[in-house]
Amino acid sequence: MHPQGYPTEAVQMQGMGNGGLTGQPGVVQHTAVNITAGQQVITESPKDHIIWSLFSFVYANPFCLGLAALIYSIKARDRKMVGDVDGARHYGSTARSLNIAATVIAVTGYEVSLGQTFEAAGKQQVMINFKPI
Repeated sequence: MHPQGYPTEAVQMQGMGNGGLTGQPGVVQHTAVNITAGQQVITESPKDHIIWSLFSFVYANPFCLGLAALIYSIKARDRKMVGDVDGARHYGSTARSLNIAATVIAVTGYEVSLGQTFEAAGKQQVMINFKPI
């Protein structure tokens, strides 16, 4: 690893030369070590959640969250194909969050509408069975 503008050259060490003998020319050897402190080595490819996003887009699309999730899933897949693992992981995480929100809102909406349907059907049944004296 040599920064641009700085040539590689052998540098004579001062005081201590080759083998600890003074006056002998010495060469400095460089060793590069890549340290990734705080980062895990991930071998699994990032998930894009494309199937879940398609499901959210077709069946559970409140406030266009399913569409947004689908767009982010496609972006995650594109980033993964290019080789940008961090970008793919970011877009995939956003798609996952949007899918969770779309699914929760849609399921809650379906449950409320089903509850209202059964409540209305129950009231009709009571009206049919009601016989005035």
